[in-house]
Amino acid sequence: MTPARFQTEYLSQAATFYRVAFYILEDATEAEDAVQELFLRLWNGRDALDGIRNPAGYGIRVLRNLCLDRIRRSRKMLTPPEMPEPELPGRQDEAVDEKERLAKVLDAIKSLPERQREVLTLRTLDGLSYEEISERTGINYLTLRVLLSQARRKLRYII
Repeated sequence: MTPARFQTEYLSQAATFYRVAFYILEDATEAEDAVQELFLRLWNGRDALDGIRNPAGYGIRVLRNLCLDRIRRSRKMLTPPEMPEPELPGRQDEAVDEKERLAKVLDAIKSLPERQREVLTLRTLDGLSYEEISERTGINYLTLRVLLSQARRKLRYII
């Protein structure tokens, strides 16, 4: 991958990547560090990026994993190994319910038709306007709205 192509496909998405990282980490400094780490990893593995069809989606997936790793590392540093956390009654059930709900939502999104899934992802994760999505995908504005509405309706029924 050439530096110019890397600039166009990945570095131009810096604001989107930052929003995702900030949403996950809830800390501006950590989010900036995570985005920098993302760019470093992507650049170091740039030879493998030529086959990626959706650079923004791939970048968000890698960034999400980096953010989750940062959260895990910070938890390990905060909790001394010799002192286990006390188990609160009901907390485990809530955690299991949340994991099951997340798995159900992810499965529901995966089950959407490709165009609906793409429009939903661009609108909700990337925060793009209808005009920007239309320019990117070549789909008519009204068709975009219909696809997004259908995707949301299907998710409501599944979830």
